[in-house]
Amino acid sequence: MSAQSPSDAQFGRVGLAPLIAVCTGYFMVILDVTIVNVAAPAIGRDLSITLTDLQWIVDGYTVAFAGLLLLGGALGDRWGHRRVFCLGVGVFTLASLGCMLAPDETVLTVMRVVEGVGAALLVPGSLALLQQVYATPQARARAFGLWGAIAGVAATAGPLIGGVLTNTLGWRWVFAINLPVGVACIALTLAVVGPSERNRSGAIDWLGQGAVVVTVAALITALNEIGRQGLTGPLVIGGIVLTLVGAAVFALRERFAAAPPIPRAMLASRPLSGGTVVGLLFNFGFYGMIFAASVYFQQREGLSATMTGLALLPAMAVTMVASTLSARLSRRYEHRQLMLVGLLTAAVGLGVWAVSGATPSYVILVVAMVLCGFGTSFTLTGATATVMGAAPSGFTGTASAALNTARQTGSAAGVAISGSLVAALGLTTGVTAFMAIGASGYLLALLVTALSIPRRRPALETA
Repeated sequence: MSAQSPSDAQFGRVGLAPLIAVCTGYFMVILDVTIVNVAAPAIGRDLSITLTDLQWIVDGYTVAFAGLLLLGGALGDRWGHRRVFCLGVGVFTLASLGCMLAPDETVLTVMRVVEGVGAALLVPGSLALLQQVYATPQARARAFGLWGAIAGVAATAGPLIGGVLTNTLGWRWVFAINLPVGVACIALTLAVVGPSERNRSGAIDWLGQGAVVVTVAALITALNEIGRQGLTGPLVIGGIVLTLVGAAVFALRERFAAAPPIPRAMLASRPLSGGTVVGLLFNFGFYGMIFAASVYFQQREGLSATMTGLALLPAMAVTMVASTLSARLSRRYEHRQLMLVGLLTAAVGLGVWAVSGATPSYVILVVAMVLCGFGTSFTLTGATATVMGAAPSGFTGTASAALNTARQTGSAAGVAISGSLVAALGLTTGVTAFMAIGASGYLLALLVTALSIPRRRPALETA
């Protein structure tokens, strides 16, 4: 009989229940990023609202989520990650109930923002709790790989579930499905995940955290408004000004505050800062590609929302395979090698679409999307393990928040820039231009990986 590997032994002792509990909450968050996009037209018709109102129902969630992630991580370090994770799930679940019952667009927008607050509380804790439960590097890499796979499953299921629920039961049911999931997540987490240590000495710099919120929220707002208002629009210019002001205040707090928003040891860590930049770049390419492809299939090919979800399915479904495979290969190969392979694969995928011409066949586009999706998820496991492994003791939540803030900002930038290119250059040229830019982003991430992620070969495990 073959010997059991350390990671398998760790999973055998701890079991999959903690992983399932934590990932259930994360699944809700990622699902809500995509599921509401499909339901948006029905929401607009039912509530008789303008396109601007509808966009903020979608974007309010993203702005609150990305802007408050770093604060959510700091609160987890301070108060305990299990406590803050469960609080986040509770806030998210109650806000989903508010969305389901919302009588008008104002209440719905406010509840979507509150959902984003709940997501910002629970996401940093999800990685920190996995770091807490699974002790060996190999077991953690496997857990992080499955955590990344859950994101792929949720992103894949979102358009399909949203389309089916909206077309059958109505748009309010895209929020109703969060209610039983949220209750089950809290109950299971309290049952199978132990209490977390608290970094009682870690003070929270509220001015610095406020600067982060302003910077991220203003940047995402400006990026989202470029496609509608152009570069000279008031919200775009105002967003850029607020971004610069917020960034300046953040930099001053990092330099002079006794307890800066991001510990200085984290900023000085090349693996941690490099892995965070890589996360921003690959989310930029992947989610920009998904948005551009969705517009392409609906406007050029005339597909419905449900059929567009099916057309995107290969790119999304492959992410689960890639995350799981990357986690297994991390037992024998260093994260740096796997990240380089993944980023190069994704760059080739977007490059294929960029050079495929004005009327590419669906087969060519499937190849391009699959390579991009596979490469992105293949990279995610190594980037996550690198960032979390480099986190100083007592600051795992902050490290997780920094990575996820970068990723959410990258996603928003990818969607905004791809949409702006389509609006400025036309559908086919705009989509092709973004694919070329996205491929360049993956190559830049490859360079960052080569320069910042150390060569550190894990101990070989017996098969």
